[in-house]
Amino acid sequence: MSTEVLENQTVVIGAGVVGLAIARALARAGHEVIVLEAADRFGEGISSRNSEVVHAGIYYPERSLKAELCVEGRQRLYEYCRSHKVEHRKCGKWIVAADESQNSKLRDIQAAAARNGVELALHDPDRITREIPEIHASSGLWSPETGIVDSHGLMLSLLGELEDGGGQLVLRSPVVAAESDNHWHRLHVGGDHPLTLKAKNVINAAGLAAVSLAKTWAGLPDKYKPRQWFARGAYFSYSGRTPFKTLIYPVPEPGGLGVHLTLDLAGQARFGPDVEWIETEDYTVDPNRQETFARGIRQWWPHLDPARLQPAYAGIRPKLAGPDGGFADFRIDGPENHGLTGLVNLFGIESPGLTSCLAIAERVKAMLA
Repeated sequence: MSTEVLENQTVVIGAGVVGLAIARALARAGHEVIVLEAADRFGEGISSRNSEVVHAGIYYPERSLKAELCVEGRQRLYEYCRSHKVEHRKCGKWIVAADESQNSKLRDIQAAAARNGVELALHDPDRITREIPEIHASSGLWSPETGIVDSHGLMLSLLGELEDGGGQLVLRSPVVAAESDNHWHRLHVGGDHPLTLKAKNVINAAGLAAVSLAKTWAGLPDKYKPRQWFARGAYFSYSGRTPFKTLIYPVPEPGGLGVHLTLDLAGQARFGPDVEWIETEDYTVDPNRQETFARGIRQWWPHLDPARLQPAYAGIRPKLAGPDGGFADFRIDGPENHGLTGLVNLFGIESPGLTSCLAIAERVKAMLA
């Protein structure tokens, strides 16, 4: 295995939307950046298997990283999309209570959102009937700041700016092992042309693989090697048109936000994700879950035609807490945490990671300033 010494070099592991956003920010700040991606293309993991929703910052505990970075990231993302002509739409969303027993949960969500600086309007059934007559709900929260974005177009734009700043993306280059000592980090890279990179700065933004890479990272203290769980979420597309112009969410469930209706930029509807805890990375969508989807959706859309639900795709959320673990925040472990100069590990970057990507990038850049 050959060795190439790259002094003052910055390496980002993972070319998802978060890794590309970080690499772009660092390249614009004067870093010489290489992005290592194990797959054949960028953005093939979590970044391409989600709802493409721009979240407002509603559900997360006050002063959590998810709350702070989602709100900041949402503002940055809308501005970025406008200035860089990335397709997006601020279509808003309704969070609906299927019956009166859920009304108090909506009030709790409204209060939590307000603590994060996000104002939601609570409406009675009459208002909901006027706005979205197809929906059955006892009350609903309206979120005007929620939207949708072309995630692939966003990543293409970030990659273009990275390359304009002198950075480069190297595909089919999995990091198989790493070690840190004396302010240097060595990355052992597999693929067709194995080599070892020696770098001053390394950002582990490997998504689902971030924790497994950290587990074997020589020199990283064990207390900074967290445990991880996988939660698979399946999506079903809906053939033909629907009457909806906004996103529709039910009251959240443990592990996720419930099976909700999202729209792509062409107006096509899809439902999901559900929550299924799994042991290994598996993107199978079980067609038999259609019945469960239909039962949940019919609580708030009685006229759903189950025959129009078709298996679409699945995504996997990297969770830092299991089924009974409750809320787990993003973890962005920098030198002030583990004591290794120039190393930043990102763990548990699930939703709202897409929305937060530009804010996460600024946070990481500040850690390495």
